[in-house]
Amino acid sequence: MRRFFIWSALAALIGLLLAGGGYWAYWNYYARFQPVVIATHQGEIQRLLDEASWLSAGGGGEPLYIIGYRDSAAMQRYERDEVPKLRAAGIEARIIIFARPEREGLAQSTAAERATVAELWLTRDWSLYQRWTATPTSAWSAAGIPAADGNLARAAVVEAGRAFVSRLTTALKSEGLGTGYPLIVWRDREGFMKACACNDSRSWAFIRDDLNAPDRIAASGSGAPAPVTPGAASEALPYPTLPPLDPAAGEAPATPATPTPAAPAGPPTPRAPPQATKQDDTTFF
Repeated sequence: MRRFFIWSALAALIGLLLAGGGYWAYWNYYARFQPVVIATHQGEIQRLLDEASWLSAGGGGEPLYIIGYRDSAAMQRYERDEVPKLRAAGIEARIIIFARPEREGLAQSTAAERATVAELWLTRDWSLYQRWTATPTSAWSAAGIPAADGNLARAAVVEAGRAFVSRLTTALKSEGLGTGYPLIVWRDREGFMKACACNDSRSWAFIRDDLNAPDRIAASGSGAPAPVTPGAASEALPYPTLPPLDPAAGEAPATPATPTPAAPAGPPTPRAPPQATKQDDTTFF
């Protein structure tokens, strides 16, 4: 009987260890990357997103908001790798950029970055954002952009961006979402608002699944033939435009050739057989 209790306790311990290891693996490799469904602060979060100065390349589809800062490597990868897939699914990516505040007395943004952020919030100039993100941070001097430091109005715009991020992260933290950038907010196909601190690329697949976006798209310039819709008529080539003739130069319109009348239909007329001919003999010396 004692041996039975010992083996039973050992089996229970092994079962608990296996269950705990399975739960840890599920949480570590899957559950912690899932988005959070916004349940109680949807109205507040939506108002914050509507009032922010977001940037977009256009498209007019369902919006997806990407919040981050310039030096976020995860945000740069997400824009490069995932936004084209979302655009292929009819989603409009709206980017909200901010300049990070000081941390323990150390600046986390440069004067050029703060000036550019203020300009983008005021003008929402997409071409400026493209030039900025295409230029290395060390080489961007914000030439031609008014400085935000020492300018009360533009400094207030920079602070407004920071206040927006602070209020948004506070509302999302109460929903159980941690802090991480890019911070992405969207609505799924059923209309539920979701959010993700997507600094890990393993979170990105959940967004594609929610929005029915493809996992990969054909690279531009790959040479792959364009898909042909069955039954669709092929596009005809345009007829070339010819220059008008100049009568003063002696040019005359070409006379159209007279068409040869077609032979009447019917059986072919039989030919006469060839006649034999006699040639004189030729004597060679």
